[in-house]
Amino acid sequence: MTKTAIAKLDEVFAELDTLLKNPEIGAELASEGVNISLAMTIVEGLRAYVHADKGKALLELGTATDEIAARMAQAKGSGQTS
Repeated sequence: MTKTAIAKLDEVFAELDTLLKNPEIGAELASEGVNISLAMTIVEGLRAYVHADKGKALLELGTATDEIAARMAQAKGSGQTS
């Protein structure tokens, strides 16, 4: 991947960070059961992966998937669906 391609991806990640920090977008996502902090952790994991930092990618993505799985299990146990 060229520096130009990585720079373009970095711009996309920066825009996504900005969007996820937008209160209106955050409220809409939260109403659907999306945790903004976890979404941002996933973005960081993907950003690390495209920068070939597989260790950080594994940490960030693993943390997010573990937390999502735990929240789903907790919701299932309490009768919630999301």
